[in-house]
Amino acid sequence: MVKGQENDRLAKIIRILFWPTVIMVLFFLLVPVYIMVKVSLSAPEDILTQHPPFLIHNFTWDHWIKVFESGNLWEPFKKSFTVATTTTILAIMIAAPASYVISRMPKKVKYITILTLFLTRMFPEVGIALPISVKFLELGLLDTNLGLVLAHLAKELPFIAWILVGTFETIPRELEQAAMVDGASRLTALTKVVFPISLSGIAVAAMFVWLDSWNEFTYALYLTLSDRTLPLQTYYYIMRGDWFQSAAYATILTIPVVIVTFFLQRYLKSGYLSGAIKG
Repeated sequence: MVKGQENDRLAKIIRILFWPTVIMVLFFLLVPVYIMVKVSLSAPEDILTQHPPFLIHNFTWDHWIKVFESGNLWEPFKKSFTVATTTTILAIMIAAPASYVISRMPKKVKYITILTLFLTRMFPEVGIALPISVKFLELGLLDTNLGLVLAHLAKELPFIAWILVGTFETIPRELEQAAMVDGASRLTALTKVVFPISLSGIAVAAMFVWLDSWNEFTYALYLTLSDRTLPLQTYYYIMRGDWFQSAAYATILTIPVVIVTFFLQRYLKSGYLSGAIKG
């Protein structure tokens, strides 16, 4: 009886604190984004003052117009989009079949394989980017989309493999066996049964890879000489000290992230992600 009362009190406290906690977390997450957008759309007198107002008082598109007219936006945007999309497609094509094979391995072998994949993520990116840049210089891959794609794949493949191994583990082997009993080959069972069922997990993995590749900075800094990505272009504007155009660049950098997340958010449910964290 006492234990039941304690559980009821705990449940009541959780219900009371739930929405205030959600509102507080959203506040701390969204206010920095709002300030970034506000700076990009505010006149200098709203920002360069001792007590800047929280709301936009003097709205202006001048900073955005300067960014568009500078001629330094579309090429970095196109490069970032091309690299992120190519990296995602290749990562799925490579990691999906490999993750399926790993998921069907004996438990101990599978654990060692996944642990080995994660060992590659234990090294700092700066320590990996420098030798990669030296090697790519010899191969003529500096300042190329292919060089960035290969570097991003080295970073993303272990992560996406972890997600997809968990996804394929949730698919019963009996489905494949039933398809093969009906005359399908293993490859047919994989493409016609396993992959369609796992599309939600593949979509989640693809979204994470695309967003990470889109926002990637370290490899772009080491592997790019003149043809910059959008994050690198934003960094150079920040280093120049132009707050307003930097905010405009950062906002433009954020817009594709919001769009991709919005269209794929229906896959971000506990049922779709449960495979990725399965023990």
